[in-house]
Amino acid sequence: MSDVVITVRGEHETRLAPERAVAHLTIRAEGPERGAVVERMAALAEPVRDDLTSRKTAGTLAEWSSQRVAVWSERPWNQEGKRLALVHYASVDVSATFTDFAVLSWWAGEVAEREGVQFGWIDWQLTPETRTRVEREVATEAVRVAVTRADAYAAALGLEKVTPLEIADVGLLSRRDHPEAGPRPLMARAAFAADSAGSAPAVQLQPEDIVVSAGVEARFMAR
Repeated sequence: MSDVVITVRGEHETRLAPERAVAHLTIRAEGPERGAVVERMAALAEPVRDDLTSRKTAGTLAEWSSQRVAVWSERPWNQEGKRLALVHYASVDVSATFTDFAVLSWWAGEVAEREGVQFGWIDWQLTPETRTRVEREVATEAVRVAVTRADAYAAALGLEKVTPLEIADVGLLSRRDHPEAGPRPLMARAAFAADSAGSAPAVQLQPEDIVVSAGVEARFMAR
């Protein structure tokens, strides 16, 4: 039998519990006077920043930041379709990174009760060191799966020697054969659920495992 080109796909994924949680919130004020609104927003933000600074110093918070200060004005409409007086708004976004989820749960329930604070979402993450290590391990296993498949196909054809020719992320080889195909690079994704238990001071956090997955395409020459 003449040489045969074998093209296969190898995929692998693993699931890990989150190691960090980045909480996002917005502090906002509004009113008829621009200057007063900005001052009010700053006054509402100050105790939140002081609290986060204290937690960072105490070691219960990894890091925090405030950014995207915004000030804007709008003329709202009433139910009769008439424009009302100008309303001014001011807001600032704050993010805080926790490694202790019990501390985060209590803090989220407490900060959400403060005036002007809108709790946004939680981004569940791995540490950079863990993410780098796991991505390498998952990619390596995906390659092993591709090699195993190529060996199996070759054996079924009565061929013994398999030589690698090309390997790439999913989509990069097939894209040359089928231009409409798009790449699927190494990826990680995470989701979360956070629900408040009525008037309880803590938020019940239910983080999903983080899925780290890799896919490769490979071509082999079998003879």
